[in-house]
Amino acid sequence: MPNPPIRTITLGIAEAHPLAAATIKHAAATLHHAGRRYTEAGYEVQTTRLSTRPVFDDLAGWSNADLISYAQELQAMLDDAQLAFCSLGTAQATRPDFPLERIDVIADLLASTNVLNATVQLATAEYGLQAAAALPTARVMTRLAGETEEGFGNFRFAMLACVAPGSPFFPAAYHSGPASLSIGLQGAGIIAEVLRTQKIAPANLVQATESIKNALIEHATPIVEMAQMLAHEHELVFGGIDLSPAPMGEDSIVSALELAGYGPVGSTGTVALTAAVTSALKSTGLPTCGYCGLMLPVLEDAILGRRWEDGLVNAHQLLLYSAVCGTGLDTVPLAGDIPAESIAYLLLDVATLALRLNKPLSARLFPVPGKHAGDRTAFTSPYLTNTVVR
Repeated sequence: MPNPPIRTITLGIAEAHPLAAATIKHAAATLHHAGRRYTEAGYEVQTTRLSTRPVFDDLAGWSNADLISYAQELQAMLDDAQLAFCSLGTAQATRPDFPLERIDVIADLLASTNVLNATVQLATAEYGLQAAAALPTARVMTRLAGETEEGFGNFRFAMLACVAPGSPFFPAAYHSGPASLSIGLQGAGIIAEVLRTQKIAPANLVQATESIKNALIEHATPIVEMAQMLAHEHELVFGGIDLSPAPMGEDSIVSALELAGYGPVGSTGTVALTAAVTSALKSTGLPTCGYCGLMLPVLEDAILGRRWEDGLVNAHQLLLYSAVCGTGLDTVPLAGDIPAESIAYLLLDVATLALRLNKPLSARLFPVPGKHAGDRTAFTSPYLTNTVVR
């Protein structure tokens, strides 16, 4: 098969907010150089991204108005540097001294910009679950649904639970420590190629795990080696590669899984199959980071969107699969008039599961403006597919 696409090259920068224009320009030059090197080596690089320290930690003493002004200034610097993705980091709401009323301003930060991402951490192993943060986090989601075009601001916002710094994927990414380089793979095609060509019997999940692991090692090793070289050249730490097989549109992880012979995703056997694939992702021996689990984003995977539309999967089934695989609830379409309280309860489900299993999970939910249960979405973004609201 051809080289797998690289979904993201992510640079984590060590400098504290407020960031200077020179810092942004230097980061952009590093990312552009890395992207060019991968392109010359025959890889499609879909995005380059900048991950920063949590702005709410660095600028804890700033007013909300000053934070909004800074976000707009940062957006202008990023535009000048031709960087289309930047994380402001996570609001560490589990910390006893974090002011929960601060969460409200995230909607203002994201609604007034279009390249910035942010998150709220609702649970950590150190501090446990901060249930009181669920409702203000849900209100950010409902505000972004109403205050950004097509509700697309929620593409750049998520609730995190037990998610450490260093992930290359957005919006979960945030940074801590020395400057680093990390890679996120779009590896759905690797899994599809294995299951399509090797004709593994459905009952032989051990063989499926081993075959997928070997294919990942084969395809990801040269990507890792180049990233290590680039990190050395730019005096960066190599943060690792997130092997989560991110889908995009028709490059679907669900269509890959269905080649295993268990029937449509959502049928019996889906839990076992997703666990087998996740075992492969976590056993390569490569330097990894982030989730390294199966991603099932309803609005980014065209085939998953169809299974959702057919009623084969729902939010709680996806959460069940997350217990043995990946990232939580990702790009899940919800009715535009869903109460914030209902969203908050769903966030608590995700965070509780993450805490109980001690694994990173997140929730990126999409209340769709003007749509009710049974209506079809009409997103125009190239990053999203369309399905029905449930």
